Amino acid sequence: MAITINTGDLKTILETTPSTQNILLVGKHGIGKSEIITRHFEDQGIPVIALFLGQMSDPGDLIGLPNKDEATGKTEFMPPYWFPMDDKPVVLFLDEMNRARPEILQSVMDLSLNRKLAGRSLPEGSRVIAAVNDGEEYQLTDLDPALVSRFNVYFFSPTVGEWLFWAKQHDVDQRVINFIEEHPDELEKNVDINKGTFDKTPDRRAWVRVSGLLKGMNADTGMDMNRMAKMITGVIGARSASMFIQSLNQSRMLTAREVLADFGACQHDLATYTMPQMAIINEGIYQVLELGVDRKAVDQVGRNLVRYIQWMLTNGRQEAIAHFASFFENATYPNANAFIMMDCREALQLINQMINDL
Repeated sequence: MAITINTGDLKTILETTPSTQNILLVGKHGIGKSEIITRHFEDQGIPVIALFLGQMSDPGDLIGLPNKDEATGKTEFMPPYWFPMDDKPVVLFLDEMNRARPEILQSVMDLSLNRKLAGRSLPEGSRVIAAVNDGEEYQLTDLDPALVSRFNVYFFSPTVGEWLFWAKQHDVDQRVINFIEEHPDELEKNVDINKGTFDKTPDRRAWVRVSGLLKGMNADTGMDMNRMAKMITGVIGARSASMFIQSLNQSRMLTAREVLADFGACQHDLATYTMPQMAIINEGIYQVLELGVDRKAVDQVGRNLVRYIQWMLTNGRQEAIAHFASFFENATYPNANAFIMMDCREALQLINQMINDL
C-alpha cells in the first residue's frame, strides 16, 4: 500500500524530488492532481504536458509515426505533436496510466527509465509524473510491477480542510462551503458498483458544479425548490442532494469569518458546539487569516481572535485548544502564523501558553 499524502505533502515532494526520479500519484478522480502539478511547475516557468494515456489507441500517439529516411533508407519515428523541440525541460504528466492499452505501457517503460521515446531523448532536467485511479468502480489495466518499480508511489488524499481552503480561494458558493463544513463526510463518496453505472455520488468536482448551478439560480429565475433539487440530484446523487437541500432551509453553523468579525454575537452559539464543530471553526480561522486581512480590519480581527482564544481557555475546551494550537505549532498556514506573530501579539502569548500547558 502506497503511503498517503495530502496537498501540503505533495507540494513538498514536487519541490524536493530530483528530476531524475519519477513520481506516481494514486487517487480518485477529481481531487486536483493535475491542477496542483500544473500550477506548481508553470509558476516556475516549466511547461506541463498532460498526456491522457487512456485515450491513446496506438503507440504512435505517444512515440510518433514511422517515416522512411530517404538519405539512409532506414525507418525513423517522426516526433509526436507534443514533443519539446527547443531543448528546454518539461514535465510530462501521464494521466490515466492504468487505463492505457498494454502496447502504450510498453512505450512508457523506456520513457520512465531512460527518458527516451523511440530513441529520442527528452530535454535534460525533464520530469515524468504519472497518475492512476484506484478503486473497484474503475475499469483499469493492471500495471507491470517492473513499470511501477520505476516510480516513487504516493496515495494522494487531500484533506477536507485543504479543499475548503481551495474553495474559499476559488469563489465556490458559500452555501456549498457551509454544508461541507457541517458535513465533511459528504465531500466525496465511493460509488457503489452494485447500483449500476449511472449511480451518482458526490466528489470535489461535483460540488464545484453544484456551486455553479446555485449561482445561476438567483431570485430572477423563479425556480422552485423541487426543480432545484432535481438538478442538484443529477450532480451529486439523491441522498446527498436531499441533505444539501434540507440544509438550505435550516439554521447553519457559524463561519470563522463571523467569529472574527464579532465574537460577542457568536459566543452563545459556540457554547453549544461539539468538538467536530469546533475543529471546523478552528481551521476556518486560520484559513481566513491565511487569505489575508484587510488592513482596516486588523484591530477588529485581532480583538475577536483574542476573545475566542480566551473563551476556549476559560471554558475548559481542552481538546479544542490542542487542536487550535496544533495549526500554529505545525505552521500549516504560514500567512496566518505571520499575522498572529506580527499583528496580534496578545493572541501569540495565549497560543504559546496553550502549547506550554499541553
